[in-house]
Amino acid sequence: MSEVPGLDTVATAIDTPDTAQPYAELGMAKDEYERVREILGRRPTSAELAIYSVMWSEHCSYKSSKVHLRQFGEKAPASDALLVGMGENAGVVDVGDGHAVTFKIESHNHPSYVEPHQGAATGVGGIVRDILTMGARPVAVMDALRFGPADADDTKRVLPGVVSGISFYGNCLGLPNIGGEIGFGTGYIGNPLVNALCVGVMRHEDIKLAQAPGPGNKVVLFGSATGPDGIGGASVLASATFDDASHAKRPSVQVGDPFMEKLLIECSLELYGRDLVVGIQDLGAAGVSCATTELAAGGTGGMDIRLDRVPLRDPRLTPEEILMSESQERMMAIVEPAKMDEFLAVCDTWQILATEIGEVTDVTPEEAERGGRLVMTWHGETVVDMPPRTASDEGPVYERPYARPTSQDALQADDAAALARPSDDAELRGQLLRVLGAPGVGDPTWVTQQYDSYVRGDTVVSAPHDSGMIRVSDDSQRGVALATDGNGRFTRLDPYTGTQLAYAEAYRNVAATGARPLAVTNCLNFGSPEDPGVMWQFAEATRGLADACQELGTPVTGGNVSFYNQTGDVAINPTPVIGVLGVIDDVRNRLRSGLRTDGATVFLLGETRAEFGGSAWADVVHGHLGGLPPRVDLAAEAALGEVLAAAADRGLADAAHDLSDGGLAVALAESALHGGRGVRVELKGDAFTALFSESGARAVVSVAPEHREAFLALAAEHGVPAAAIGTVGGDALALTHPAGALEVPLAELRTAYESALPALMDGV
Repeated sequence: MSEVPGLDTVATAIDTPDTAQPYAELGMAKDEYERVREILGRRPTSAELAIYSVMWSEHCSYKSSKVHLRQFGEKAPASDALLVGMGENAGVVDVGDGHAVTFKIESHNHPSYVEPHQGAATGVGGIVRDILTMGARPVAVMDALRFGPADADDTKRVLPGVVSGISFYGNCLGLPNIGGEIGFGTGYIGNPLVNALCVGVMRHEDIKLAQAPGPGNKVVLFGSATGPDGIGGASVLASATFDDASHAKRPSVQVGDPFMEKLLIECSLELYGRDLVVGIQDLGAAGVSCATTELAAGGTGGMDIRLDRVPLRDPRLTPEEILMSESQERMMAIVEPAKMDEFLAVCDTWQILATEIGEVTDVTPEEAERGGRLVMTWHGETVVDMPPRTASDEGPVYERPYARPTSQDALQADDAAALARPSDDAELRGQLLRVLGAPGVGDPTWVTQQYDSYVRGDTVVSAPHDSGMIRVSDDSQRGVALATDGNGRFTRLDPYTGTQLAYAEAYRNVAATGARPLAVTNCLNFGSPEDPGVMWQFAEATRGLADACQELGTPVTGGNVSFYNQTGDVAINPTPVIGVLGVIDDVRNRLRSGLRTDGATVFLLGETRAEFGGSAWADVVHGHLGGLPPRVDLAAEAALGEVLAAAADRGLADAAHDLSDGGLAVALAESALHGGRGVRVELKGDAFTALFSESGARAVVSVAPEHREAFLALAAEHGVPAAAIGTVGGDALALTHPAGALEVPLAELRTAYESALPALMDGV
């Protein structure tokens, strides 16, 4: 028996095989628990049970999604730019001139509902550390947010807290927030989506990996001390549905310290620069459990850890609590013994606590065959002796049953084309203003003004333009552009097509700034995987994204799956958020969305069809969701993207803006407002369809008179329809069409566009 009272050691586990264990309370199914016993050949100790419970949680193991996510690798297009793909903390792509960029998006949905400020703040901190562990300097963040109806009481609690958490953490780190999106809908009232993206820049030779090579190398934990905050957060908050007791889970929400993270970033970068690290992993979800098992599995397969050496904020923490804690601002490094003194000296310079807690070990062939050997002791007593690969790489894989819901046919048959259209120009004008001012369509400045978008000095484009853009280095004009998009209404109507539409919109947004799309990350937000209808949505969505990326040659570099976004048995609309990264050779050629040259011709690129299913018009004006979403033409998206990028390269375009929510009506109004110039437009055919259709593969482009013919030739070369529909000038959006005309002064457009969120949040 153990000499430490109450300690559950390996010897104790062998001697007491029938001891009841709280595996169900830790989120494990009975068959999963039995599999752990089979792997170990005995019952697990409490510490081992803690490791398996968090590492096999839905959030960490992807056990319900792996069978579908494999498509991203199986269908991955050939890409010379891809340097590190899926499986690491973040993907890495070559952007030229010896520079590489790493980027990833992840969710912090449930914690942000339970405790909005800290949930969102630590979501930013976690994704920043993922980028840092790849060897890169984090240079910018973005966020994609979804909330319940904007006027709902709970939204007024959650939204301000989430925004304050994002701004607090990012601003304190000195990272610009260069864009993102915000949406509202009834399905998110108890399940907000807080998806955070970070991008980092490095040289090719600076790439770091999560591995623990070299027996005898030291395992060093550095950063904040370990406390009770966030214990079990990954399994408790991200692997179960919500109910009225969710607020009782506040202790599972981590608490962040951005000032410590800033020191940790600079310390880590100096350690990398001095070549003092041979392997690195951040401590996010699953904390020490994740870092040790993944580093061991990625290296020799062996590691000895002394848990009693882990610096604690609360000395009462037990081994299992230390293993499950998700305290923030912590990293784990693998360091050669000869470099330990220098490593510790660098940490001391940055006032970073660093402690050697173990070392890398070799394993026998038999141990390697079983998945390696991870041993952990507590004051000399062995509390963990397990194969780390069985926790990190060989967890359960479920082929969940899935089936198309029987309600899907009726939903798609409820065609939005049958909805009442405006009867005259006055009603058309009123609906234009109503859609323009709707939360989620209107001006997001109430949110974005709380972020510092230009700190560091490398931001070239940020909100409210189509995508964010940053310069990758001080000695180059090369830049990268990023956009995130997702439309839960489209995906609810048709998950396959809706996901491709989200991807296409992000692709189009990147191209609209003059960049060429290069790679993809994703955050897949869905309801319970135990619901066959939800799993059908997920299966169709992943298939749609894999097929689209394959066709357009943009590999998926990594991402995140967030399941159980539902309250009781009511799931959110499936909301895959797709992030696209593109490269521009010279940021001085970038395009913005605002009209800026009087007399310039406004061209509408692409084909407009009568497509209103899932549209902003159907949602805002009629509160309707039904029919089919717009059809996808990926070849047309690629051609449009090439026209936009080439027009930027050649200086042919004055401004560009993609068409998405609200169609041409919103695109024209936003372009006019962003540039402070009116536009006179002549519509041919049905004005309602022209204004509110949300057909894909479209953009409006402003072209100066001297470039008109060259631009038309470029569009023709790529087979992109280009119709001259108007001229920049005046102080109004003036529209004429075969049946009449309407005019809305810019001042009135601005009032509608800018007033919605501030009015709703007044006094909050």
